[in-house]
Amino acid sequence: MVLADRDAIMVYIAQDNPTAAIDLDLEFEANAEKARLRPKLYKAGRVKGTREVVVRPNYVMVYRVIGNVVEVLRVLHAAQQWP
Repeated sequence: MVLADRDAIMVYIAQDNPTAAIDLDLEFEANAEKARLRPKLYKAGRVKGTREVVVRPNYVMVYRVIGNVVEVLRVLHAAQQWP
């Protein structure tokens, strides 16, 4: 699901500004890496057992930690319903 979320966001933004889409994608990657290195860095999520990263004011990355693994579940526009 997360890859479909990310692809849809990139395609939508790239229609008007390919450079902005690439920049945002790099921010998603950087924040995922920060979460991997420090899983409790970001706030507890709205769904029990998840955490949420505000990537930009309009984008939220939802992840969970299972053992030593950080699993990104969704990348959402802030206007989308979650959960």
